[in-house]
Amino acid sequence: MLELAILGLLQEAPMHGYELRKELTAKLGAIRAAISYGSLYPTLRRLQTAGWITEAAETPATADEVPALTSRRGRVVYEITAEGKERFAELIGQAGPETYDDTGFGVHFAFFARTDQATRLRILEGRRRKIEERREGLRDVLGRAAERLDAYTLELQRHGLDACEREVRWLEELIANERSGRAPAAPDPGTAGVRRDDPNPPPPGESRTERP
Repeated sequence: MLELAILGLLQEAPMHGYELRKELTAKLGAIRAAISYGSLYPTLRRLQTAGWITEAAETPATADEVPALTSRRGRVVYEITAEGKERFAELIGQAGPETYDDTGFGVHFAFFARTDQATRLRILEGRRRKIEERREGLRDVLGRAAERLDAYTLELQRHGLDACEREVRWLEELIANERSGRAPAAPDPGTAGVRRDDPNPPPPGESRTERP
């Protein structure tokens, strides 16, 4: 998923590592994009070795662009290669079980604008099945063991069930739009990110139990 995200971002513009990390956070959300430099830079090196990205230039780093506890060295700028664009097209066209998980779905959904309709639909339907299974599991727990749970654990299970039910409704709306050829409706200015039926919804692929 990190490979897909990096290649997707570098298709938009060349970036250095710190810019990539900031863009990952902006595009995928702080929870899913809490990527350490220990995982980002080895992935960048691997992509370079594979020939999917290359170093474009090196520019001096300014004080506000250098993370704490790191050296103020020059910034290596990365750009995607023609082979990298082919690799991105291969990854974005995948619709297997890994794209239904929370992180996989979130990353793929972030690049849905560059994904063909048939693939988007397969991923959305697979995600819906996964969340429906999660929902039924929570219902089973509440039905069989509710009397053995303390009040706080019971409330947490109900909270998770509520998140699943909301996501299933959201996915069904997206699936209906895809089948009819409609894109998701753009939010009104000032209400971006707020759904009509949910004043505080989780990001794509994130359940409420994962939110701070």
